[in-house]
Amino acid sequence: MEITPKDKALQNLKPLDSAHFTGPAGARELLPARKPALPTSTMVVRFEPGARNHWHFHEGGQLLYVIDGAGWVQARGAAVQRIRVGDAIKIEPNEEHWHGAGRAGPLAHVVVNVGDTRWLEESPAPPD
Repeated sequence: MEITPKDKALQNLKPLDSAHFTGPAGARELLPARKPALPTSTMVVRFEPGARNHWHFHEGGQLLYVIDGAGWVQARGAAVQRIRVGDAIKIEPNEEHWHGAGRAGPLAHVVVNVGDTRWLEESPAPPD
């Protein structure tokens, strides 16, 4: 799992082809394309205070982009990590994890799911 904080997301941008853009533009890949392509879905998910999902994994990985509030994310066997507005979280294919809001407030994020999702047991309560 890799968390890119908001302040680092705009660093090290690769210049984009001027044949397709008017003026300077740059990009930083967050979730690379995989071949063969897997089914992909995108949604906005809002967790109310204290809500979280169960342990799960995605066949082709997942990308989270926090748009409101703050919360927590954890990969199996790793420490729980705080996530905030503007953070982008790249979750590797088949990496077991959970994410959700802390007890202090809600969390909303845009989610890109790649491939099938497999749901597992309930996750632990977040630390706050």
